[in-house]
Amino acid sequence: MTARRVIVAIATAALLVTACSSGPDPSPTSVSPTPSEVPGLSTPGATMADYYAQEASWSPCKDGFECTRIAVPLDYDDPQAGELSLDVVRLPGKHSTGSLLVNPGGPGGSAVELARIGRYLFSKAVLDKFDIVGVDPRGVVGSTPVDCVDDAELDTLMATDGTPDDTAEVADLEAVSADFAAGCQQRSPQLAAHIDTYAAAKDLDVVRAVLGEDTLNFLGFSYATYLDAVYAELFPDRVGRMVLDGALPSSLDSDGIAQGQARGFDDALKRFAADCPTHDDCPLPADPAAGVAAIADFIDGLDGKPLPGVGQRELTQALGMSAILSYLYAPPTDWEQLRNGLTAALAGDGSVLLGMLDYRIERDSDGTFANNTNEAFLAVSCLDRPAQGGPEHAAALAKDWAQEAPVFGALLAWGNQVCWKYPLGTGEPVGGLAPITAAGAPPILVLSTTHDPATPYAWGVQVADELADAVLLTLDGDGHTAYGRGSTCIDTRVDDYLLTGAMPAEGTVCKQD
Repeated sequence: MTARRVIVAIATAALLVTACSSGPDPSPTSVSPTPSEVPGLSTPGATMADYYAQEASWSPCKDGFECTRIAVPLDYDDPQAGELSLDVVRLPGKHSTGSLLVNPGGPGGSAVELARIGRYLFSKAVLDKFDIVGVDPRGVVGSTPVDCVDDAELDTLMATDGTPDDTAEVADLEAVSADFAAGCQQRSPQLAAHIDTYAAAKDLDVVRAVLGEDTLNFLGFSYATYLDAVYAELFPDRVGRMVLDGALPSSLDSDGIAQGQARGFDDALKRFAADCPTHDDCPLPADPAAGVAAIADFIDGLDGKPLPGVGQRELTQALGMSAILSYLYAPPTDWEQLRNGLTAALAGDGSVLLGMLDYRIERDSDGTFANNTNEAFLAVSCLDRPAQGGPEHAAALAKDWAQEAPVFGALLAWGNQVCWKYPLGTGEPVGGLAPITAAGAPPILVLSTTHDPATPYAWGVQVADELADAVLLTLDGDGHTAYGRGSTCIDTRVDDYLLTGAMPAEGTVCKQD
């Protein structure tokens, strides 16, 4: 597999469930400052005009990149209430005609880190024409990072049983969820209430102005398709060329997202079990149904008897499920790691799966996390799409969803509980759940993969239908997102659109190479 595909597979592994979030390769850990401590305009009584008029001060920041920070208001309804500082990086194009903003999704993935691997992600023609720009969204990694729990508390949250089947386990899940919510309120009281996607989209328009551009071009993966779509809805006349890869519909509530993913990941597991016996290192039975059953039995066994992991840390059921789920994001060419992890685990060694998960969630061997990606994932999600009900609601969903998604249905049904009674925000989805049409925006290119577990194909069809002017480009294959996944057919058509504005023909379907 090419270096480009390896890196993109890591960078776009986003939109995971409560127990697991993943983003680009680690960036330096930073401590969340309060809004008043963040350098920016430092102008008492700053107005929106001041924010839009600021000038970027670019400085070299290794390997030919340039870095700056851009100030944005904490609260767009009250621009004088304080400010945040966005971390921005760009790779200048040799013959640049403008910027191409990139974002890996999450929420919580670092756009700065994705831009940092731009030379591997994009063709020479794209790199020549555009400045590749990464802007960490507010609250994420380098952009005034939200802080809700310490590393040990995050470990506890991730290891807690995510499919409770008795009152004690329900109480444990409620307790760690409440601790996370209280931590956001105590450690980042102002910031955590203002890191929703609508605010992040408004930040991008300030960035556009500071970059000196009339319109912005975007390539967003997974959750970032929602961020970019919100921008197009708010500022349709300021959209340049926009690619939504692995689309997330604005009209889905938290239950709708979780149910779609439950079906998607169970489908991906079946396809993994069917592919596995074609390889010599497969630890599963030859019959795909028996292979799925073997994995389900393994997961069930972890509930009462976690496997030895690393040191005193065990592979619990929650961690085991999250490890398996996170590697189902990859296409079949990259399933070797999952086969290796399951081989060891089925033999009684949980350390391989645990190490694989740690790599995905950017956890070091000493128990520290590289950044706040996992916390930001939950904190943003709780504002954007709060949980629809409490434990009784989740238990009912778990019972129903287990019929259509026997392996991951219950986990996804309970996954939203961390956002139940979240003390920040209004308790209603920010921006509502109306379909985004982006009326007045130029044509938007939507990409969707037929067996994408995290953003199912039906979602891509829905988003393309709901947008006023969009074309759907389909990848017939497996894995999360399409661009940079090894399909020359996909990459060529996306590049043509970015470079010339030429859309692929309606109904174009590409195969995985």
